[in-house]
Amino acid sequence: RYEMKDAVRGAFAVFFMQSASFLAHQRSMAKRRGRSNLESVFQMKGVPSDNHIRDLLDSVPATQLEEGYKWLWQQLAAEGKLARFQTLQGRMLVGLDGIQFFSSTKIHCEQCGQQVVEGQTRYSHRALTALVVHPEQQTVLPLPPEFLLPQDGVEKQDSELAAAKRWLPRHAEWLRQQKAVILGDDLFSHQPLCELVLGLDLDFILVCKPSSHETLYAWVTGIERGGKLPEISRRVWNGRHGEIWRYRYVNDLPLRAGDDGLRVNWCELTVTHELTDERLYHNSFVTNLPLDDHLVKKVTHAGRARWKHENEGHNVLTTRGYHIKHNFGHGQAHLATVMFSLNLLAFFLHTFLHLVDTHYRQIRAVLGARRTFFEDARSLMRWQIFANWEALIQFMADGLELEPAPD
Repeated sequence: RYEMKDAVRGAFAVFFMQSASFLAHQRSMAKRRGRSNLESVFQMKGVPSDNHIRDLLDSVPATQLEEGYKWLWQQLAAEGKLARFQTLQGRMLVGLDGIQFFSSTKIHCEQCGQQVVEGQTRYSHRALTALVVHPEQQTVLPLPPEFLLPQDGVEKQDSELAAAKRWLPRHAEWLRQQKAVILGDDLFSHQPLCELVLGLDLDFILVCKPSSHETLYAWVTGIERGGKLPEISRRVWNGRHGEIWRYRYVNDLPLRAGDDGLRVNWCELTVTHELTDERLYHNSFVTNLPLDDHLVKKVTHAGRARWKHENEGHNVLTTRGYHIKHNFGHGQAHLATVMFSLNLLAFFLHTFLHLVDTHYRQIRAVLGARRTFFEDARSLMRWQIFANWEALIQFMADGLELEPAPD
């Protein structure tokens, strides 16, 4: 009776409108008026029950939703909005990081990861997320996630590193078109993944800790003792007090021991309080990009942008109405991963609207919190049927007496 499109759009509507009860309110409207905003705004032909939606989506691999991400990226390019996310001579920074979005000792499915803790089995779902970040942008742009799932013929538990090795080749063509620079924590800064990135004709800037790169840091220490480690400093005013930013770098070091150690370039940024000398930030990176007194600043700032993956990505998805770690439905096969991907897609569409829709930005600015905007939008849609999303936004803009602002 119902098409799969109706199930997908129904679940997506819940995440987009940030309300688990949105479908119920629209069904109530349909009973009163014969139709609802689900048909007009979300273009659903029929409205399955919540349980029917879950049953239908459980059979669909999350990879089937990747066209939605692709379409939004194409639209951003057509609108000329990608240039603001480029740095390092037209490159785009793509961060990789893992997130656990489900955990239970009771509920589980065939796709769950398993871990025995104190004799009790804990089931979980994890994903490797890929987000485009920029040092000077407050928003991040998601790419399709890679889920950590049991792999055919592999007894070992799936891992973020293994997921990255699957995700990178699958999206290599797009990544090359964007001149992608892969960002990641120390987990990824090891030779097999670095060689994979280079083999795909991509670049990397990866966190590099002394504890896991003894050979490389032995070289750094030796060069430092010889007085040949380049170092530059500059003063930065943060609005409250001065900071001293100290950069150190060296090119052409072995990433690991042995004659086959990949040659990489190492850099470090340490930020201290100008008056107290308190350390405010410290991190070090390895990269294939060449370093000099000018480029080391750009490369370390690009590497430092990785924190936006957590702050503007995972934290927003967890605390700003998306509730990404909530169990919206588990099923027996694909439901948990499909729900995660639809939620992430809703986050992407919200970001897309912020970038391309002037009235949406203005309304959000006037109303303040994201929560207030969606509360008002849901209230309007509970009592009035709009021809499409644009009509709703125009209605809100007219009510606030807003005029379009130039981009």
